Amino acid sequence: MASKLLRAVVLGPPGSGKGTVCERIARSFGLQHLSSGQFLRESLGGGDAQGGAAVGLQLWSCVMGGLDSILAASLPPVPAPFRCGACTGFPRTLGQAKALDGICELDLVISLNIPFETLKDRLSARWVHPASGRVYNMDFNPPNVRGVDDLTGEPLVQREDDRPEAVAARLRKYKDAAKPVIELYKSRGILYSFSGTETNKIWPYVYTLLSSKIPPIVPDEEH
Repeated sequence: MASKLLRAVVLGPPGSGKGTVCERIARSFGLQHLSSGQFLRESLGGGDAQGGAAVGLQLWSCVMGGLDSILAASLPPVPAPFRCGACTGFPRTLGQAKALDGICELDLVISLNIPFETLKDRLSARWVHPASGRVYNMDFNPPNVRGVDDLTGEPLVQREDDRPEAVAARLRKYKDAAKPVIELYKSRGILYSFSGTETNKIWPYVYTLLSSKIPPIVPDEEH
């Protein structure tokens, strides 16, 4: 018999650790982690975006902004047997939130609140592998060889909006856009906010929250 479907999103400013939290949710609760960016790239390239969808559990990781209903419509559907669907970093605007409303009704929203200085430091130290979207941080998650991707050996790049001079403006833009989204979910009584400077300290609270909704498959101690 199919388990009850849990629909959730994880919100937070750039550099807040949404990706890390998303990966831990996937491991702890048996979800498949599917990036919307990857989904769109593979769809355009004719690849199989569903990949291992037969696993029966799926996590939507949406780390893009500005596409509103187009991006929302690109999210893969969760078939009836799936136990849980979650979306990371989407919606980022009120327009995206309304587009998502047209697809599904959310059960809970996790909001990550990280101090400005912490975000600025994280973003300025962040480098990416453009082809895959893999992210490295030179302070706490560096590549094995400086400047190159661990898996392909291809060069890493720093996004223009991760450069120190662009970070402050980027964070202000997120704050202005996200405020009505957060207020919307708060008014619905489904917003859960977690504050801190370290993902490792925030994670246990996220784990406890989700454990009250769906049974975990991996004990928290294993993280």
